[in-house]
Amino acid sequence: MGNYKKIDKDDILYIKNTIQDDERVLVGENINEEYSHDELSGTSSYPDVVVKAKSAEEIAAIMKYAYENTIPVTPRGAGTGLVGSSVPMEHGIMIDTTLMNQILELDEENLTVTVEPGVLLMELSAYVEDHDFFYPPDPGEKSATIGGNISTNAGGMRAVKYGVTRDYVMGLEVVLPDGTITQFGGKVVKNSSGYDLKDLIIGSEGTLGFITKAILKLLPLPKRVISLLIPFPTLKQAIDTVPVIIKSKTIPTAIEFMQREVIEDAEEYLGKAFPDKQSDAYLLLKFDGNSTQEIEEAYDKVAKLCLEQGALDVLISDTQEREESIWKARGAFLEAIKGSTTYMDEVDMVVPRSRVNEMVTYLHDLHNEIDIRIKSFGHAGDGNLHAYILKDDLSDEEWEKRMSAAMEKIYQKAHELEGQVSGEHGIGYAKKPYLRESLPEKNLDLMNGIKKVFDPKNILNPHKVAQR
Repeated sequence: MGNYKKIDKDDILYIKNTIQDDERVLVGENINEEYSHDELSGTSSYPDVVVKAKSAEEIAAIMKYAYENTIPVTPRGAGTGLVGSSVPMEHGIMIDTTLMNQILELDEENLTVTVEPGVLLMELSAYVEDHDFFYPPDPGEKSATIGGNISTNAGGMRAVKYGVTRDYVMGLEVVLPDGTITQFGGKVVKNSSGYDLKDLIIGSEGTLGFITKAILKLLPLPKRVISLLIPFPTLKQAIDTVPVIIKSKTIPTAIEFMQREVIEDAEEYLGKAFPDKQSDAYLLLKFDGNSTQEIEEAYDKVAKLCLEQGALDVLISDTQEREESIWKARGAFLEAIKGSTTYMDEVDMVVPRSRVNEMVTYLHDLHNEIDIRIKSFGHAGDGNLHAYILKDDLSDEEWEKRMSAAMEKIYQKAHELEGQVSGEHGIGYAKKPYLRESLPEKNLDLMNGIKKVFDPKNILNPHKVAQR
């Protein structure tokens, strides 16, 4: 990979002189254990030093020094990733951006907001909504940073109507591996000026450049939001209804599917009852618009369609309280599943919308075939499914065997259904083998070639994404 320099006291001294605040430079036992892993913690490795940066200039100075001395550098936001993207596999320097958390400008004329990478998604959403604007990307983890969202091209529940993070990034300030600060994109709505380097950075998981600022596109805030919770007799009927909804050309903001067993986990985790328990399978639909009448016309058509497809009922969540109880439960699914087992690993494959039912049915059958608990839920409207493989009381050896077998089969099935390895969590370190199996060799060569152009010394987040 690279003959990296092992960090010594001179390097630490240089970093401390650059930062000029010892509290923002962590070494040895002052490095919190959390810096060695991300949310899933299956991939673990400690950095030699953690720098809590406050500016692009600080990051540029450290990157330049690291480049000249061939020291690996790992960018890190809130550490909420699920594939080991922010784990420092070669130790070295970790740059934590959580202190770079300023919202720098709201430009109402150009409908943009400019932020630093450490701003949390929930802070950004609340801020722009206070000013009657709307930032549509809505990944489940609201305490993730915007820099992390951009680095993985996070999607979320509203992607079915509004698209993903990539669709809202207009410009980026980036520190390149050699310490150069540059800009890609800007406030212009159209741009055909050469290769789109901005789009290369989005989804590159911190391997090509270090994001230090982002200009994001905003929309006017929809005035009303109403959700429908629709119980079905079987999961198959629920999932089969999704293509019918999509075809009706009345696109909800979100189309989620969920099952009773995951809802029960969430109830236990939150200590609150879910509004409905009559069925094994549900679709959860969200509609937004500028008037109640506009939304009612949209959801009325979809509600009728669902009842024609065999839905048992259509529950309208038209109060703030009901809305919150349903979406709070949906937001807690991941933590709730995690709390119901000793350890878990996840798969976030994506398949064409029309093949969701085949994938969900396959996951159910696999649960019995491999004799391992698999829980799933997901964004039925955009084909991005989340499957969680649970360890429970399996021995480490048995877990490794069954989990690997399950993953292999799930990714193989997604590939057969013309899907991809990741819809929104990225590849990081943990999912590299599956990416290699799913893409042509030439595509991987192109990715590694791009990495080499940006980072010839391979110091920025090595061992991630397509690297062999």
